[in-house]
Amino acid sequence: MLKDEIIKCDENYFMTVYSGRYPLVIDHGSGIRVYGQDGQEYLDFLAGIGVNALGYGHPVLVKALQEQVAKLIHCSNLYYIEPQAYLEKLLIKNSCCDRVFFANSGSEANEGALKLARKYFKTRGEKKFEVITAERSFHGRTLVTTAATGQEKYHKPYQPLPEGFTVVPFNDLTAMEEAVGPETAAVMIEPVQGEGGVYPAEQEYLQGLRELCNQKDILLIFDEVQCGVGRTGSLFAYEEYGVEADIMTLAKALGGGVPIGALLAKEKVASAFEPGDHGTTFGGNPLASRAAVTTLEVILEDGFLEGVKEKSSYFIKQLEGLIAETCNVKGIRGLGLMLALELSSSISAKDLTMELFNRGFLVNAVQEHTLRFLPPLIVEKADIDLLVGELADLLK
Repeated sequence: MLKDEIIKCDENYFMTVYSGRYPLVIDHGSGIRVYGQDGQEYLDFLAGIGVNALGYGHPVLVKALQEQVAKLIHCSNLYYIEPQAYLEKLLIKNSCCDRVFFANSGSEANEGALKLARKYFKTRGEKKFEVITAERSFHGRTLVTTAATGQEKYHKPYQPLPEGFTVVPFNDLTAMEEAVGPETAAVMIEPVQGEGGVYPAEQEYLQGLRELCNQKDILLIFDEVQCGVGRTGSLFAYEEYGVEADIMTLAKALGGGVPIGALLAKEKVASAFEPGDHGTTFGGNPLASRAAVTTLEVILEDGFLEGVKEKSSYFIKQLEGLIAETCNVKGIRGLGLMLALELSSSISAKDLTMELFNRGFLVNAVQEHTLRFLPPLIVEKADIDLLVGELADLLK
C-alpha cells in the first residue's frame, strides 16, 4: 500500500487512541536514520521512544535475529529455552539482583513488580499492599499501572481505578516519609522520569528513599523501563547513584526493537513467588531473548557505555549553547542520552516538534514547553550537530 492508502486504512479500522500521528510511513532505517516510502530521510532522535538502542539495521543484531527466526521463534515456558538462559545470566551477573522473570512490555514488568511486592508481605502474614509513587511518573497502561502512574490525565478515563496507591511530589523526601503508613508495602520510583518530562532523581533523594525503606521495612522498586539498558551511560540507571532497589523493571531498549520486559528482584523478595503465582505465554520467548542477549552484549562491549557518556556531555554542551544564543530556551536536564530541552512559555513544544519533523528530525514533546531527546545510543556527534543547528535556526 502507498502512504495515503495506509493512512486511510488506519482512519477506517484502527481504534482512535493515537491523535496527531505524523504523516510518515517509515519504510526502512539505517543507523539513526529512517526513510519514508517517498525516500525522505529523517534523523531519529526518539529511537522508537527509547526502544531502538542500537539504531536501525545494526549488523550484529540483524544477523542474530535472522539466525533465531530460522531456528525457533516461540515455544512455551513449559520447556527450557537456551537464549532465555543466556539472558538470565547476563542480567543477573551485571546487576544487583538475583532472580529475573520475563514479560512482553514495561507495563507487564511493572504489573509483575507490584504483584511481587504484595505477595512478599502476604507470605510474611503482613497486611501491606499500598504503594507510593511520584507525581509526573509513568508506570504503564494496564489498569493497575495506570493507577500507579502519577499523572491525573491518565486516570480520568478509567476511574474508579484499583485502590492502594498514593502519589507524592518527586524529589521530596519529606512528603514520602509523611505518606508511609502501616499498610505501605513499597515505594515505586523512576530514577529518571521519562514521560513526565525527563526529571532525574536527586542523589540525596534516592539515598534517602533507600534508608527510609530500610527503616520502615518496605520495598524499594526502581522502574527503569525507559532509563535502563545503557540510556544513562551505565547499564542501569541506579548505578549512576550507587543506590540499589529490591525490585527493578526493564523493557523498551532491552530487546533492541523486539518486545520484551524484565522483572528483576533480590532473592529475599523473589522467593515470595511460587509456582503458579505468575506467568506468561510470550514472555522470554526464544526470539525476544536472543534479541535482548545480543543488544546487551553490544552495549557491554568495551568502550560502548563510555561513548554514551561522552556523547551525552557533548550533546548537553551543544544544547547549552542555545541558551546563550536565544532567550527561548530556559534549561536542559536529563542524564546520559535521555535529555530534555525546556523552552520559554512563548514556544510550543508540539509546534517546534512539527517544524523539526518538516526539516527531517524526529523528536518528541513531553510537556507543553518541553522537548525530549532519546536518540539511539549509537548516535554520532555529527548527528547531534545537525539537530542543534536546526534548533538554533528555529529558535532564533
